[in-house]
Amino acid sequence: MPSIFTRIITGEIPARFVWTDDVCVAFLDVRPLAHGHVLVVPRVEVDQWTDLDAVTAAHLMAVAHRIGQVQKTLLDPARVGLMIAGFEVPHVHVHVVPINGMGDLDFTNADTDPDQAALDELRQQLAAALGT
Repeated sequence: MPSIFTRIITGEIPARFVWTDDVCVAFLDVRPLAHGHVLVVPRVEVDQWTDLDAVTAAHLMAVAHRIGQVQKTLLDPARVGLMIAGFEVPHVHVHVVPINGMGDLDFTNADTDPDQAALDELRQQLAAALGT
């Protein structure tokens, strides 16, 4: 059975994409840890990041880096956090999160009801800044 991320990539489930290319996609998290939380996901469905081929892993980091730079400019956080946990969905995904402290990376603080209009506006701003 395909992962939820594969279903998002194929268009079966909608998402707010900010980046797409032949190797990966990036979209706003529906349960953000902080405003601007983006997931970078390879198109290939691999459970653990250590099982990715080196080229794909490097590409994910390059895309996450570019997104993080844009997040810093648009959202002015103290830092941009990067996390690969892998317990929530068995499909590699890199969390790129604008943060002002370590507590911003705590999944128990995820926003379960984010403002949908704010997410739409943020998606447009990130996509425009990324040139996608």
